[in-house]
Amino acid sequence: MIADLLLALGLVAVMEGLAIALLPGHIEDALRRLSEMSPDVRRMVGLLILGIGVLIVWIARVIV
Repeated sequence: MIADLLLALGLVAVMEGLAIALLPGHIEDALRRLSEMSPDVRRMVGLLILGIGVLIVWIARVIV
């Protein structure tokens, strides 16, 4: 369980690092757009991404 959590955190760090390294201008634009959204919209986007992540993890666990 701990190994899975560490693996997941490591993969998140890799993906975020790649995005920042390869697309720094797009990251600034995305952050600017996020700051313009209302807190309720940001919360809904966060919950949607959370749900997608849980679904991906569930599918990966069922397949393996």
